[in-house]
Amino acid sequence: MTFTAQDLLWLLLPLAAASGWFVARLEHKRQNRPQDIELPSAYFKGLNYLLNEQPDKAIELFIRVLEVNTETVETHLALGNLFRRRGEVERAIRIHQNLIARPTLDKEQRSQALMELGQDYMKAGLFDRAENLFLELAEDRAHAAHALRQLLHIYQQEKEWGQAIQACRKLMRISGADMSPVIAQYQCELAEDAFSASDYASARAHIKQALSSDPRCVRATILQGNIEAASGQHRDAIRAWRRIENQNASMLGEVAERIANSYLALNDGEGMYSFFSDAAERHNSVAIMSVLADIIKQREGVQAAEAFVIDWLRRHPNVAGLSLLVNLNMEKHDGRRGSDLALLKGIIEQLQGRHEGYVCQQCGFKGRSMHWLCPGCNQWNTIKPNVETE
Repeated sequence: MTFTAQDLLWLLLPLAAASGWFVARLEHKRQNRPQDIELPSAYFKGLNYLLNEQPDKAIELFIRVLEVNTETVETHLALGNLFRRRGEVERAIRIHQNLIARPTLDKEQRSQALMELGQDYMKAGLFDRAENLFLELAEDRAHAAHALRQLLHIYQQEKEWGQAIQACRKLMRISGADMSPVIAQYQCELAEDAFSASDYASARAHIKQALSSDPRCVRATILQGNIEAASGQHRDAIRAWRRIENQNASMLGEVAERIANSYLALNDGEGMYSFFSDAAERHNSVAIMSVLADIIKQREGVQAAEAFVIDWLRRHPNVAGLSLLVNLNMEKHDGRRGSDLALLKGIIEQLQGRHEGYVCQQCGFKGRSMHWLCPGCNQWNTIKPNVETE
């Protein structure tokens, strides 16, 4: 993206104000260095470029004439930051690299330039270069916290979960911030990788560490149940999933079908009916109600299931429940009545689509599937089921 004349006019204001001071200070030096550009003439030359809609040439000129010294470092940093925000990452990198190469910078100024250059590299997708800079800055107490947060962002992008855990622990020591829930999420990522590779022992070890970091980590408990079910230990899987009710009751519906499947694998129909009957009384969960309605249909028939759903809807008016009721009615009717119900079902499904899904409690991002890391605000464990009643 290129700059317009209006975007760059702000550069002329501080340049003009400083011109007299620079001329007085550098007059002797410039007499001995005729190759340098005199600041007043450079100022008017840059203005001429802007007026003739040649902002790129103006930029190059300003970079050349703003000699790097203690007084102009902030100007260079601001200019590089502006380039980065406008998408001119290559120019931002060039400015910040030029700053770092200057031997006149003090320690703090060099650290600021390194921080800006690291963010340039991240913007350009050069994570390896950015990581090296932030690792250096992480050893500087004044910049360690910010550098570690940038490293966490890199490690998340690169899925380097072990390194992310180390950075989190160091950040906790430096800043005092409670990073335990985030560490638990990183352990869950490692557990999922091990689970996908059928390494159940490693997966269990990571889940144990996740729950040690954050006993209320629902994701770890879901994974624990998944592993036990995959291992054929359905009783242990049910025991794990049921603990979600104490961790975060709103998430119990996420494993409702899994719990039912494990009861079926155990051939324990009575236990399944008892659990879901009690859970439906305690929680306003469409997922739990839907599973229980199916259980009742299998045990007592469509009419009994329909009666249950009607009673539930009286207490918890809900679009998803109404959709289930229409489906049950369609099983009993055909012909003209069936066509009318099909039309009604289509209308209800459109309404249902507005209310189903998940929403981030931090930024309001909405999605149709569960994300443990919000794509909108990049925060962990902020997305919850979107429960709305009508």
